[in-house]
Amino acid sequence: MTLNSLLEKAQHNKFYLLLLNIALRRIIPYNAPHRFRVEKIKEESLQISIPFIRNNKNHIQGIHACALATLCEYISGLSLARALPPEKYRLILQTIHIDYHYQGKMKLFTEFGINQNELSDIKTELEKNQSIVKEYEVKVFDTKQNHICTGRISWQVKEWGNVKLKVYKS
Repeated sequence: MTLNSLLEKAQHNKFYLLLLNIALRRIIPYNAPHRFRVEKIKEESLQISIPFIRNNKNHIQGIHACALATLCEYISGLSLARALPPEKYRLILQTIHIDYHYQGKMKLFTEFGINQNELSDIKTELEKNQSIVKEYEVKVFDTKQNHICTGRISWQVKEWGNVKLKVYKS
């Protein structure tokens, strides 16, 4: 089962949503301690939460800045992978910039997606260029709708056919 087929099934079925969250923790083990959870899958967006747990807290008992940055990277990358199949496109994080507005002291949520117009623009740009860079804005809120942070994440997108692989000799 591919990531996209699992995302499609999870959009309409809670059991597959559970399977998706388990699979994502195994596929991306670095993020497992954060316990990110895909809460909702809509036609063109995802909603992901980050719990208020010890692994996500900093020294002053708020959600750690790096956990928030990782959340912004995670949702934008997963949304891009949903729109552009990983078998055909290589996605590389290029830059990440986070503006922190309010201290997170409870469960946090973010929602992000790539709409059909943006997807069409990406494909058109890739027909003209071997690689492109797309910047996305991700906003994170707590359960009381306080705006916690805004992330600006830039992704390099390239078709695998245009990737030059280096071979290292030992």
